[in-house]
Amino acid sequence: MDDLFKNKLISAVQRFSDWLERYGEVSQDQYDFWATTCGQYAKALYYRKPLLGSIAVAPIVFLDSFLPAARRCFRKRSRFPIADAHFAMGYFYIYQVTGDEKFYQKAIHFLEMLQQTRCPGYKHSGWGYPFDWMTNSGVIQAQTPLVTTTPYVYEAFVAASEIRPNPRWSEILHSIAEHLAFDFDDTLLNDQSSACSYIPRDKLTGKKYPPVVNASAYRAFVLTEAALRFKDKRYQNIAQKNLNFVLEAQQEDGSWFYAVGEKDQFVDHFHTCFVLKNLLKVAILTGDKRFQKAIIKGLEYYKTQLLDQIGLPKPFAKEQRFTTYRRELYDYAENINLYVLLQKTRSQFGEISDYPLQDLLSRWQKPDGSFRTRQLLLGWNNVPYHRWAQSQLFRSLTFLLVYGNAKTGN
Repeated sequence: MDDLFKNKLISAVQRFSDWLERYGEVSQDQYDFWATTCGQYAKALYYRKPLLGSIAVAPIVFLDSFLPAARRCFRKRSRFPIADAHFAMGYFYIYQVTGDEKFYQKAIHFLEMLQQTRCPGYKHSGWGYPFDWMTNSGVIQAQTPLVTTTPYVYEAFVAASEIRPNPRWSEILHSIAEHLAFDFDDTLLNDQSSACSYIPRDKLTGKKYPPVVNASAYRAFVLTEAALRFKDKRYQNIAQKNLNFVLEAQQEDGSWFYAVGEKDQFVDHFHTCFVLKNLLKVAILTGDKRFQKAIIKGLEYYKTQLLDQIGLPKPFAKEQRFTTYRRELYDYAENINLYVLLQKTRSQFGEISDYPLQDLLSRWQKPDGSFRTRQLLLGWNNVPYHRWAQSQLFRSLTFLLVYGNAKTGN
């Protein structure tokens, strides 16, 4: 990374940090409209009766696409644990680059917030959303631990432990590992593979959720890391079966559908990145070469189907419904994460271009320091959502500062 580009990156990160200080730690959210009673009813109707439901959801889709700022009239700002975890990691990374104690203390502040917002009712630690989430398999209630949120909290405490070891951090990490290993359900697919549930088994009564591929990938990464950290083979055995499921779920063309089964047969950008990055993290941790073929095949699909002709992220390769936007900040954040992880492997699995990073820094950061949320069919959605994906972008840029090697400053 040349000095000119590094300075540009540092400036972008500093401007964002200054904005976050002014704006605050709570924000509107991508799901604000859908989290209302009317939004949940309309979405549930759409899942049951798509034609009639399309009429019900149309006004919400219109507001989200053309008047996104109107969401403040429907729901107040919220705190999101997944965002706090990303902010914590981002500030730990800045501390590693600068050595400035104030950034370390900012990161610790977000860890303290996470300790206060863990989901109640469980012996071990897990985190979820502050709103009821309507899915095509039913409602996931607020404060239900999610297998796609909790791993980021785990990573945040790992980052803290690597900088300044603390018995409290180790205790929390062990609690998270126990929660993910034994409070979530496994659907045994064959003798060697199983799919992890999205939510704990006590919340599954009367509901049937399709096996979500990235859910098992997240859990496999955390339990692989925890197996090494705590020298516990039980974690590794569970992780191995989840990893086998992820590998078996890969399609011939290298893609992964969001879920296995009749529902959710779409291939999108950031969920594909979720699967790839967790496989890469496991490969980095273990040195296991078994994942090489799947990663290379998945990466080739990613480059040809989820990046457009000029190399910028596409939201979908295979859609389930009409997409009302052109580009997504979340996709850029995960693209940069993938870029850095590939750099960390010294490109043994391949490379991707840093052109999305250049585009991000030139077009997406607003004068106030925050980033645009979406490029719509007409104009932009400039409402900042910490969960989607201001925090993820902040973390990915600081991750790049510590571990990346951007090739150009153009």
